[in-house]
Amino acid sequence: MAPNVATESTVDRAALLDFLSSRHHAVLVTTRRGGGSQLSPVTCGVDDEGRVLISTYPQRAKVHNIRREPSVSLCVLSDDFGGPWVQLDGRADVVDLPEALEPLVSYFRSISGEHPDWEEYRAAMQRQQKCLISVQIERWGPVATGGFPPGLEPAE
Repeated sequence: MAPNVATESTVDRAALLDFLSSRHHAVLVTTRRGGGSQLSPVTCGVDDEGRVLISTYPQRAKVHNIRREPSVSLCVLSDDFGGPWVQLDGRADVVDLPEALEPLVSYFRSISGEHPDWEEYRAAMQRQQKCLISVQIERWGPVATGGFPPGLEPAE
């Protein structure tokens, strides 16, 4: 079996959004009160305006951190841990209910498609007191894969 060789592909915004649209696992990095990093595994989607959406609860540390310091980073991963990934940086906003209700619908659609009962979904979001994190993408790195650096792969 041939060894995996690391790759990096620089992509424009359209290609980035296409890449993100089929990947929903990420690690969100926010800044703690003392300045350190706080990492949260999240499920994410992309809305029609190219923002990354994350459903959560207002009590979570990531929400408190974003309200204080909106600069965030995300590492968006493929379902296969060894698959392609990308890091992006941006500014996050926390959207609370009732304003979050329709963006939460967009979040669900971007990940799972149509819900069988949107009124039931909206009621569940209100009952659970959900909020939404919306990340406006400002910068991103190449779409990358791990492996041996090119030229250093071991002999077979």
